[in-house]
Amino acid sequence: MQAMLKTAPKPVQNWQVEPASEADWPAIWAIFSDVVKTGDTYSYAPDTSYDLAMDVWVRNGAQGFVVKNDAGEVVGTYSLRRNHYGLGSHVANAGYMVRADARGQGIAQAMCAHSLAEAKRQGCISMQFNYVVSTNTRAVECWKSAGFQIIGVSPKSFRHSQHGLVDIYIMHRFLDDIKG
Repeated sequence: MQAMLKTAPKPVQNWQVEPASEADWPAIWAIFSDVVKTGDTYSYAPDTSYDLAMDVWVRNGAQGFVVKNDAGEVVGTYSLRRNHYGLGSHVANAGYMVRADARGQGIAQAMCAHSLAEAKRQGCISMQFNYVVSTNTRAVECWKSAGFQIIGVSPKSFRHSQHGLVDIYIMHRFLDDIKG
């Protein structure tokens, strides 16, 4: 169930994308806490608690997914939700995280493709990222290669751990060309 991207992922090994189970949460938490502790890509506080992380990633209307490698290890995770409720519920939103030792292998692209197809399958017509940190150039380029466009800039909206106040992007794409 992989949608076509402008730039194909670089497969290093076979991955399986599947809904997260309760048994996957410790591995998701390890990735989540490692990513947010650096304070350079997500607005979650570096000391986000285990329970709050679970609430935002896999509960309260969010659906968690994992990417497992050939050995069955969780190497990536994404969270899919509606961008808004009610009359805005036709727009999806997602967040993606990859385990540190698995980065640069196309896992984020694979998760993005999977999430676009899943969002379309669930009846969404587009996906919007509300808070892409401008200095996270790898993510910005990955999302652009998946068909997203920057539709807005919020100046100095992220307190980057190294660069101070930096801009965030709002990125969007329609799902018309996605098979869901």
